[in-house]
Amino acid sequence: MTHYDIALIGTGSGNMVIDSRFDDKSIVIVEKGQFGGTCLNRGCIPSKMLAYTTEVADTVAGSERFDVSASDPDVHWKALRERVFGRLDENEASGREGREKSDNITVLAGTGTFTGPRALRVRVGDDDIEITADKVVVAVGGHPVVPPPIAKSGVRYHTSDDIMRLDEAPRRLLVLGGGYIAAELAHVFAATGAHITVVESSDNLLGPHDESVTEAFTSIAQQRYDVRLGTSVTGAHMSGDDIVLELDDGSEVTGDTLLVAAGRKPNTDDLGCEHAGIDVDEDSGRIVVDDQQRTSADGVYALGDVSSPIPLKHVANREAKTVAHNLANPSSPIATDHDLVPSAVFTEPQIGSIGKTEQQLRDAGTRYTAGRKDYSDVAYGWAMEDTTGFCKILADPASGKILGAHVFGPQAASLVHVLVVAMQFDIDARRLASDTYWAHPALTEIIENTLNELELD
Repeated sequence: MTHYDIALIGTGSGNMVIDSRFDDKSIVIVEKGQFGGTCLNRGCIPSKMLAYTTEVADTVAGSERFDVSASDPDVHWKALRERVFGRLDENEASGREGREKSDNITVLAGTGTFTGPRALRVRVGDDDIEITADKVVVAVGGHPVVPPPIAKSGVRYHTSDDIMRLDEAPRRLLVLGGGYIAAELAHVFAATGAHITVVESSDNLLGPHDESVTEAFTSIAQQRYDVRLGTSVTGAHMSGDDIVLELDDGSEVTGDTLLVAAGRKPNTDDLGCEHAGIDVDEDSGRIVVDDQQRTSADGVYALGDVSSPIPLKHVANREAKTVAHNLANPSSPIATDHDLVPSAVFTEPQIGSIGKTEQQLRDAGTRYTAGRKDYSDVAYGWAMEDTTGFCKILADPASGKILGAHVFGPQAASLVHVLVVAMQFDIDARRLASDTYWAHPALTEIIENTLNELELD
């Protein structure tokens, strides 16, 4: 059995924990899959690289409205896939190699399972390696959920883990789910020419977002795809090479490829948390942590999707910074602030959100005022010939405090950060609107104009 100062399980955001502050520590890194975790290899980075190509294709396809003649775009899937993953696979390999070359770091390519307090058994090939550590950081992420009707059916399916590496783009893609992963990947494969069918059990797509966003996005998706809302899958079977989904309304939908994007679950099932004294929430399956990222077990920290109720990469990165600081400075720990976490959806249109939704404020009985302006109300929106984009801001009518903001349209994922900064540093709507120079005719004027729509006391 080998003892280390620090054991790190998982190399997504967890890999950020280990920096030069720990050069004098003995460290073991346990990784069962690709270095860099979900985001780098099969999540947010490849999907956004694919989405950007989709955005370029959409621009070309719509060029006539800008008086530009262009032939119909043809997305070359194999070349696109090879370009994206050629770059990312190189990053993955260099990240692993860099850690393996570090004098104070041991990398174990295997699956780690707790056998006791701060004690792990790591399965590497056919060998079991026993290790212990003074401190343990758990950052093992999560995995896609496959509903029982699909899992038990025996049909061929893909998840976000593997669909972006398909050899051939689908011709008829079935998408089970209506969240951001489903929306982004449907957007990507529609650009390759696939016919898209979306099956979602709720009444809108992107349900957790503000109601104005979900209504607008659902309406646009229904114009582009075959969207089955309020519908659940009861079974599935193969018909020749095709996959057939059986729906609870008695109908069936057919495709040559099935993407299951029905949510994700923390990777705690086989972690052995019970042997280490690590509490796991029964309902969510997440490791329970406090605001310093400490688990119920002394000396064990957790971060990212395995423990966070907000499974986003930028949240995991922030939590990694907290863990790194607290390991290096145990006498002056810091806490992770999860109050204002922005989100973005890279579809067409893009979506950027921060803070409360209108329905959350209404359900809580919070007094608020809502301002909304369309992209078509500002000069740069005219240049873009945009007809669907908008900005919506929610604020306290008495104080002007911004409570939430939602941008729907081109560049929304970037535009929303003006409001992220304002909310983070408590700049109220009055000050933001009146004390700021807004470059004319930049698209940011949509934010200025929306602020001016707020009915403040």
